[in-house]
Amino acid sequence: MAHKNLFFFLLFLAMVAWGGSWVNVKIIGHYVGAYEMIWLRFGITAVSMIPIILWLKHSFKIDLKSFGLVVLVSVTLILYNKYYYLGTKFGTASLGGAMVTTLIPILTFVFLAILGTKKVTRKDAFALMIGALGVLTMLHIWTFDPAHIWVIHNLYFLLAAILWAVLTIISSKSTKISPIVFTFYMYVVTVVLDWVFFADIGALPFASFDRVFWINIALISLAASTFANTIYFLGIEKLGAAEVSSFVFFVPFSAIILSALFLDEKLDVFIILGTVLTLYAVKLLNNITLLKRRRKNVE
Repeated sequence: MAHKNLFFFLLFLAMVAWGGSWVNVKIIGHYVGAYEMIWLRFGITAVSMIPIILWLKHSFKIDLKSFGLVVLVSVTLILYNKYYYLGTKFGTASLGGAMVTTLIPILTFVFLAILGTKKVTRKDAFALMIGALGVLTMLHIWTFDPAHIWVIHNLYFLLAAILWAVLTIISSKSTKISPIVFTFYMYVVTVVLDWVFFADIGALPFASFDRVFWINIALISLAASTFANTIYFLGIEKLGAAEVSSFVFFVPFSAIILSALFLDEKLDVFIILGTVLTLYAVKLLNNITLLKRRRKNVE
């Protein structure tokens, strides 16, 4: 039980790190462009994952099909991070952290339903309506103020959510290798593609980067990527997907709270209410049970 409680605490920290990444990218946006951030972030993450994979005794071997999926996912990841960066740069970290993280599972469900993988029940239809209502609330639709609704960062956040949902579906097709190893190769290929086609590494002013920049790069690379992803995947292995999925509910609220603490963003009642509605929709769609006692212990 003590081990299980420790794992719960680590999962909580992982979710806070994911939520905090929206604050990190907002700050990093004052120093570098989107593609340069991608190169730095995932380059550091890929290197830091090597000792973890060795410690877990996973094989680095990857089959051709999985590698093909890695390439597709890597391209999607670059595009996702571009809009994730732009949305946060021109909008607020709290809106991005709330809207994108809650919209992803809803869009994933919708795409799977369109593909015929998921059957939509009455309960699901009701949940999708609640989710749509939540997103519209976050976008301040009820103010009927075009200045709040028709802004470019809302489009960026929507595109980011769509891209991550696509990424989720593509990566789920890989079943022959460990998710951690798949993620490692995803980061490696992302760095290579970004370096070759997009990032201008030679223009990075390394000498002018201060402590604030490196702290946020470290947090978004090591905390939000290496640590959070590792704990999340280990949590699924040891506790099961149903148990771990409930912790994702901490992500949007940690993004909102941390944005208020470190970026002085106002606690927007529309964002908070919309987040609650969309999280309720996610709970219904994925049959997530909260606060349920389980006897299962971490081995």
